[in-house]
Amino acid sequence: MARSMRLFLIRHGETVDNVARLYAGSRDSALTNHGYQQAMRLGQHLKALGLKFTHLFSSHLQRAAKTAGLIRKGQMPPKDDTEAARDVPEVIQLRILMEQDFGDLEGKKWTDIQAELQNKPGFVAVETKEAMGRRADTFFDEHLLPLLNNSMDGCDPVVAIVSHGIFLSTLWKRFLRRLPARGVSLSSELQSTARPSLEHLGGWSNTGYLELHMTRTEAEKSFPVADAAPSATSKPDVSQPVKATPDDTIGAVEIPQAATQEATGKVEASIAPTNDGAKVDNATPAAAAPLTPTISCSSGPCIARCWNTTILTINGKDHLKGLKRTGGGVGSSRHDASQKGIESFFKRLKVD
Repeated sequence: MARSMRLFLIRHGETVDNVARLYAGSRDSALTNHGYQQAMRLGQHLKALGLKFTHLFSSHLQRAAKTAGLIRKGQMPPKDDTEAARDVPEVIQLRILMEQDFGDLEGKKWTDIQAELQNKPGFVAVETKEAMGRRADTFFDEHLLPLLNNSMDGCDPVVAIVSHGIFLSTLWKRFLRRLPARGVSLSSELQSTARPSLEHLGGWSNTGYLELHMTRTEAEKSFPVADAAPSATSKPDVSQPVKATPDDTIGAVEIPQAATQEATGKVEASIAPTNDGAKVDNATPAAAAPLTPTISCSSGPCIARCWNTTILTINGKDHLKGLKRTGGGVGSSRHDASQKGIESFFKRLKVD
């Protein structure tokens, strides 16, 4: 039985659709050159922290898979150390970690949605929160719980999950449902930041990450697991509209506020949570106050009451300090792995 786990929930780098302010969803939008640099910085940063990942999971969409691939690249030892290279895990790509499917809104500008929804016959609705929740449950049951329940030859898991802004919010909320209410806390460094609840920690910037440290403190106990959920190859349920709410309703379909995260590349802190070695399958300072998840362990299947979870980092982006977008439109252009690096344009031609 693992005694601890480090868990990172990471958003992908900036994409072409982010820059164009489009609903990406299940579209396979590519990283921009700037997004590629963000992901490369993240991989280098995580290695500099001394982290050695035992498991790397990502959405199968290229913006997440390529971000995860650059995290993996950052883990690689020097080329001559082939033995150490074998210890670096491959990226496991999973369809269940994909972004919310926006149906007929995919590829549309989020500022122009209202016109798109008016009296359109056969409109394909946005994937529901419930369907995303079932995907999150499937990931926990099939991939995360086995890591908590297995000893891994005495090695405590260090896990990275690279996904998308809206789905990461769902993943975090479903994770809270499986933890005892009194077993989740903020680190001492985060205690001075007031937050409405553990559910609403804010959003994910491009390549921003939520870092969790889980420790096992008591004897093993058995608890029920989640109900059956769609398999990794099943198509997201987009057949039913989401239940509308007064604040974010357009027609009969709910467009979550956090959906603009995929369009703009960032989410304000006040918004509530609404490839590369691969296998495919505004919070203001205030006095510290105890936080309790609004969804307690009693309302859903628990992982185990003996696991305590400390939130170490919220929307971590220290790796982006000093990173500036390349001018002339280069930074916002689609990244092409075959193109020359920007520095090559400034090298003088060699003269014989």
